Amino acid sequence: MDSGIQPPDGKKDYSHELRLVQSGAVRFWLLAAGHLAVGLAVLGAFLPLLPTTPFLLLAAACYVRASARFYNWLLNTKTFGPMIINWRDHRSVALKHKVMAVVFIAVSIGSSVLFFIPHPAGKVVVGGLGVGWIAVLLRLPTRTA
Repeated sequence: MDSGIQPPDGKKDYSHELRLVQSGAVRFWLLAAGHLAVGLAVLGAFLPLLPTTPFLLLAAACYVRASARFYNWLLNTKTFGPMIINWRDHRSVALKHKVMAVVFIAVSIGSSVLFFIPHPAGKVVVGGLGVGWIAVLLRLPTRTA
């Protein structure tokens, strides 16, 4: 389903999806939480144990209740917008993205455990976290198309 109205600048307007709260204080805290979630999502794009997509979904949930400007910005970003829209529309992960994520986690965690973490307890903890993230990914619904 294609959401949003296409304005002349090529960006879609998702303002019709907003459910803004009335309280200014609540909107302030939702914006703060949304900004924090976006920051963590950006970090998650570079750090193997920090997930990106859940933080983006959290940011979108905060922004849809607090700010049309930030909600539209987030959904129109080329890097993050498609992930949010894809999850919202299909509630599943594309098979190719799931495979890429599992391979990336296995390679990054595996190389960290084998080459960079000296203590056996650290190897077990990091390896366990990697296995946990892979298990979470494999439990998500998969879309083949």
